[in-house]
Parts: sequence; C-alpha cells; structure tokens
Amino acid sequence: MKFIQLILVGGTFMFGVSCTEKTENSITYPKAEKQNVIDTYFGVEVADPYRWLENDTTQAVADWVAAENEITQNYLGKIPFRDKLKQRLTDIVNYEKISTPRKKHGKYYFFKNDGLQNQSVLYVKETIDGEASVLLDPNTLSDDGTVALSGISFSNNGKYLAYTISSSGSDWNEIYVMDLSTRQLTKDCIKWAKFTGASWFGDGFYYSAYDAPEKGKEYSNVNENHKIYYHKIGDEQSKDKLAYQNTKYPKRFYSASVDDDETVLFIIESGAGLGNRLFMQDLRKSGSPVIEIASDYEYEYSPVEVIGNTVYFYTNYNAPKYRLAKADINSPKVEAWKEVLPESESVLTGVNFIAGQMIITYDKDASEHAYVYSLDGKLKNEVKLPTLGSVSFSGDKDDKEIFYSFSSFTFPSAIYKYDIDKNVSELYIAPKVAFNSDDFVTEQVFYPSKDGTKIPMFLTYKKGLKLDGTNPVYLYGYGGFNVSLNPGFSTMRIPFLENGGIYAQANLRGGGEYGETWHIAGTKMQKQNVFDDFIAAAEYLIEEKYTNSNKIAIAGGSNGGLLAGTCVNQRPDLFRVALPMVGVMDMLRYHKFTIGWNWASDYGTSEDSKEMFEYLRAYSPLHNIKNDGTPYPAILITTADHDDRVVPAHSFKYAATLQDANTGNAPKLIRIETKAGHGAGKPISKIIEEQTDLYSFVMYNLDMKPEL
Repeated sequence: MKFIQLILVGGTFMFGVSCTEKTENSITYPKAEKQNVIDTYFGVEVADPYRWLENDTTQAVADWVAAENEITQNYLGKIPFRDKLKQRLTDIVNYEKISTPRKKHGKYYFFKNDGLQNQSVLYVKETIDGEASVLLDPNTLSDDGTVALSGISFSNNGKYLAYTISSSGSDWNEIYVMDLSTRQLTKDCIKWAKFTGASWFGDGFYYSAYDAPEKGKEYSNVNENHKIYYHKIGDEQSKDKLAYQNTKYPKRFYSASVDDDETVLFIIESGAGLGNRLFMQDLRKSGSPVIEIASDYEYEYSPVEVIGNTVYFYTNYNAPKYRLAKADINSPKVEAWKEVLPESESVLTGVNFIAGQMIITYDKDASEHAYVYSLDGKLKNEVKLPTLGSVSFSGDKDDKEIFYSFSSFTFPSAIYKYDIDKNVSELYIAPKVAFNSDDFVTEQVFYPSKDGTKIPMFLTYKKGLKLDGTNPVYLYGYGGFNVSLNPGFSTMRIPFLENGGIYAQANLRGGGEYGETWHIAGTKMQKQNVFDDFIAAAEYLIEEKYTNSNKIAIAGGSNGGLLAGTCVNQRPDLFRVALPMVGVMDMLRYHKFTIGWNWASDYGTSEDSKEMFEYLRAYSPLHNIKNDGTPYPAILITTADHDDRVVPAHSFKYAATLQDANTGNAPKLIRIETKAGHGAGKPISKIIEEQTDLYSFVMYNLDMKPEL
C-alpha cells in the first residue's frame, strides 16, 4: 500500500545547515536542506523533504537545532520587558505549595515546595499537626533538577515505599524502593519501566516495562511488547517473574493493579480502541485463573474498589456519561454487573471510597461538583465548594479523616479538611500568592460553533473590563482524547491578566466535558469539528467586542499543538500570535514513533483507508502550510530533546517547512528545550524560563506594553 522513495543528493548523508536568502524582520533562518523523499499513499505521492530531521541523534540535526535556538534566543533577547517579566514570574511562583495530605499506616504524607525548589519534596508527619520531616527529596537526585519524582506507592504491610523517577522529562521510568523503618534505599532497581507505577502484593510489586531499547533510539523508536512483571524485594531485576504478556498484540499497553486488601489482581489491556479489556485474578486462591471480565475495546472498564466480596467498577459501557456498577468477586463478568449509580445528565468523573461511604465527582458544564453517597447509591449530601472549579479528594475507605484540594482560575489550590458526618469543610492550608485575586473575575459563556453546537468557554480578566474590541486575548484549547479542561490556577498567567489580558479556555469537542459522545464528535472523520469549535471561539470574542483579530494569541500543547497549527493554516487572518507547543504536526507519520500508534483511536491513520488518508492530509499542520504570500501570525513553536511522547521531529519538520514558505513578515521561530520532555517533571527553573519566553513573545507581538 505504501512505499518510500529516497534519493540522496550526492549519495551521502551529509545534511549541513547554511544561511538562506529569505529574511523576515531581519531574521535569517537556517536553511534546512531538502531531500527528495516521497511517500506514496493509495497512489498519491506526498513529499517529505525534511525526513532527515526525524533522525535527531545525528550531528546534522544537532547543528540545525543549535542554529534555530540561537536565532530564537536572539529574537527573544531583544524584547525590552523580557527580563522584568522573568523577575515578576519568579516572584509570583515563589510561594509555599503543599499537596493534599495522604494518610498511610497512621502517618501523614504530603509534598511541599518552599517556592523555587525545582522539584517538590515528600514529607512525613506522625500526626496531622505534628512536625514534618523530609522523607524523599528529588532535588538531591540531580544537580539541575531534571530528575523528577513521577510516582509513589506504599506497600500494604507498611514496610516499604516504591517510587518512580523520570530523567529529563522522558516517559521512561526507574523504580526504587525505600525501607521506611530506616529511610534507606534497598538494592532494588527497575530499569526501562514505562506507563506504570508499583502495585504491591506481599513483599513485592507488579510493574510494566519494555525490553531495553536500541542504543541511540531510546526516545524515537516505536515502543512494542509491553509486559507485566512481579518483582520480589531483594531480587535483581533479571529474576523478576513475567506475570502477563500478550504476544499477539505487541502495540498495546498492559498494566496491573492490586487492591489495598490484596484480594484481587486486575490487568488492563489498552491501546487498541477508545477503551480497554479488563482481566481479574483472585489472589486469595493459589493458582486461580486470570478471567476476562470485559472485552469490548470501545468502552472503558476501570475497577475502583474491592470491599469484601464486592468489586466496584467505573465504566461508560452503555453509558456515555459514565456510571458506577458492582459485581460479586465470584461472578465478575460485565454481564453480571449491577447498577450502583446510573448514568445521569452530568458526567461522572470521580469515585472515592472514604469513611465507609462514597464521595462522587460530577462534571457539569466543565466544572466539578462533589457529593456524598452511601455504598448502595443513595445521595446524602453535596459538598459545597467555594466556586466553579476543580476538586480532588484524599482519604481511606475505613478512615473518617478526609482532605480535598480545590482550585479555580483566580483561586490558588487550597487544602480543606472535610467532616463527612457534619458535611462541613474547614480550610486547612491556603497558599499566599503575590497577587490580589479579588481584582479578577471569571465568567462562563456559551457560543455557537460552525454547525450550531453550543460550546462552553471560560473567560478570566480584570474587573472593569471594557468591551471595546481592543483587549489582548490568550485563547487556549485541547479538544481530544476525552480530556476535560476544568478551571485551574496558574501563576504564569498573572502578568498577562494584570496587564489587561483575557485568558480564554474553550471546552472543545473531542474532550470529555460532556462524556463519550462529546469525545467521539471530535475524533477521526469528525476531527474538523474541533478546529471549527476553536475558530468559532475567536470569532465569538471578536463579535462580542472582547477583542479583535490583531489582539488574539492562540495556544495549545500536544494534541493542542496540532489544534493551534491546524487553525493557523485554516484561518491565518484570525490570529496575531500562535504557540503550537510539543504538537502532533505530521498526521501522516505520527503513528511511526514511540507510542504514536496509541492515538489512532482518536485520529485514525494514513494507512487505514484512502478516505482516512485524504482526511488527515487535508488538515495535517505540516502538509497545509500556505506558500503563496498569505500573511501568517507570529509563531513560536516549542519542543524538547527528550520528548518521547510527541517526538521533536514533528516540530522540527513543521518549523523547517514554515520558515521556507512565503507566509509574510511575522517571525516563525522554534524553541527547543534541552534535558526536557513532553512537560511532566520539568524543574521550576526551566518552567520559568520557558513561560518567560512564551509570554514575552505573545505580549510583544500583541503590541502590549506591560507594567512589571
């Protein structure tokens, strides 16, 4: 169906970087050499002249990256307020940040960041009001803060803490074990783990890993043959027992979880559709078989708790907005499930078993609401939250001590202690951020998309805003993979808001804000709905006199980077600035790198059918850049050298194509971070530097003159 024709100029792999004659605003871009690479899809030839930029370990690519970063930093360095903005962001982020306490085996564990620590530190207290001591400080694991703690798991017998670390933002994890009685590391070390935690059973744990990758291809090659292992404390990794694999499906994920009472082992197989297969093994009976509970990949099946012989499941099977069901441990198949909480008008997003009851979270118009239910599904109380926002609960099924965190756009994340019997919340810890939240307001609006569908959008801005069509706007979206954009706080937005900016967050189709139907409406052959929704958001803001097309910056990361890149191609006249961050930009080849194949359930692939290929090609950011003099917005692309989620080749090829095209005089730059990945685990020093550059670029190109 597909073949590749590769012709090398001069028969050599020497891809040098030289200067081009093309100049925009005194920017001379590096000239990336074009090679005659042709892919053929269903009889259609598609050129890919910058294929060599996919090989990001070569010297030629390193030279190109260095040249691009030099040009970008030279441009950003001339922005007059950049240094002051960095100082303001540093001052704002420099406040104490504390996570929700987690009670395990009679002690309280929480993360705390004093303000500018690169990574948050894990602390422990003997009592909730007692003295805290450091249990694990990830800042000691590297000199520059690029080693991050990515997960923790306490053994059920209280002896051990397993923790996962990630280096330079990679999805690859290593697992280590601490003896909690001595606070010393054991000799246990797991390598090449990925998309996993440690799920304890006895004096050991289950984890998922791949075989060691080819040297030099750790961050780009396709990941295949995910396996589940059992590791016993004290053993070398080479002795770990293979607990589960499925050689029939090498491009799928396999994960294990065990309930706190160590009653059941659950195995989830995912990566082939919108949902997952679910298996179960009764750990109380030696040699008991692994039973398949649910097999339809189009639905999600998630075990959430085991109480006695009853297993509770969260699912969207026959319920696009999700429901809660239960089954007897001896008859667990989906056909025997009984309803606990049926599907409702709002989307069921969270289930917590605490104090012998359930705290349930529902998403209503992209904002979370919490309720207390009995175990048999009877509503008892609503947990009153401060305003529209996001909430997360912490507690044990057998303990009445409950905490939750709450945040919103102008409400920094605060911790509350909740009395479930009295239905009363008491503020436990509130952060002290150097800005006045009372100066700002958030409103929610609903606007029509191209096909008339009503789309919700949050707008946050300074009180007293005038609707005179001149306000700068930072419009953010995602629209994919069933991900909901709920209200949340970010210090990085504050200077933009303080200087008259509007932060707009659109809840596009493709997300999970209204359940699986909303999600599917933005996938595969309906993906254009997502772009239409985002474009309509900008049009609404103009029509309602919030702003005009010369004052709009759009931004999105990952799937949202795809969103920004596509919308720029489709409506370059509508935006002044665009930030496609760590984006999926090559929709014809995305599935050929690391775990890209896993996104086919949302996107489809160029190999599925001629119709799917043509649909993808019609919106792929890389393949639709105009080259006819159409003015494009100012664009700052971002990626990172250790991004093994969306490999940097996407952004490299997009940037080279964009810089070579005739798209007007606005800057087309790329910022390539080193020792960083897709975003998770990034040290605060790098976050401040990146956000300084992004907001400097936005504010400068929106003609803002910030007072800092």
